[in-house]
Amino acid sequence: MSVTGGKYVEVDPGVELFVEDIGQGEAIVFIPGFTFTTEVFSKQVDYFSKTNRVIVIDPRSHGRSTVTVHGNDYVTHGTDLEKVLQHLGVKNATLVGWSFGCFTVWEYFKQYGDKNINRAVFVDMPPKSLSVHSGDWVEGTLDDIASIYTSSLRNPQGQREFITGYITQVMVQRELDQEELTWLVEQSLKTPHYIAANLFAAGMFSDYLPEATALSNSVPTLTVVAEHWAETATAFTKKVSPDSVIEVLGGHMMFWEHAGEFNEILERFFDSSM
Repeated sequence: MSVTGGKYVEVDPGVELFVEDIGQGEAIVFIPGFTFTTEVFSKQVDYFSKTNRVIVIDPRSHGRSTVTVHGNDYVTHGTDLEKVLQHLGVKNATLVGWSFGCFTVWEYFKQYGDKNINRAVFVDMPPKSLSVHSGDWVEGTLDDIASIYTSSLRNPQGQREFITGYITQVMVQRELDQEELTWLVEQSLKTPHYIAANLFAAGMFSDYLPEATALSNSVPTLTVVAEHWAETATAFTKKVSPDSVIEVLGGHMMFWEHAGEFNEILERFFDSSM
């Protein structure tokens, strides 16, 4: 993606976040998921920047932002988001979180309320990743999650193998050519394995169930879920966030693989919540 509109915002002494800021009008802010970058939203930037101000953020230790051992958790990411919005003078934004980026949105709401949120979009992430309750929408079993943390994210090779498998098995439905797969893996590996492990643990032990309910009661909310767990995710979302609009599309990275359909879903939601 072109770096036109790229800038850096200092959120802590010596810690800068890379931000894409393109277009004019009502702001849409995209926040990538676990270890991914502004680059993955290129198709949304191209589409929505024709009519809106589009802002995409590399969270700390992601992409072109500063790699730091401090603040690699979603409480800090929520604070970082507020600092970016304040610096850019953004008011009444639509916040779009993908995967762990949803935690940033819920945490922002937890800390600052809804006064600067016009709408919220949550892309394929339960508000609580782990649960002992049958039927809850979760990221996986405790044993599976523990194995990823204790084994896969212990070294660069393990991180590379984990993210490669996750991309091909969960994120994208079609068979990727080698160039596409290499590019996606390289986006993730811009975050070092020891920081990826911190982020993984922070996300897996987060619980934003109260915020998911409260935010959906406060502003128009859209939840987009992947097809592979649509039944469970839809039923759970209806219980936790009954006022949220729910759409089902593709795999975990449907906004990249099925960009046209995803952009149309967002546009319909925006039009219906004017």
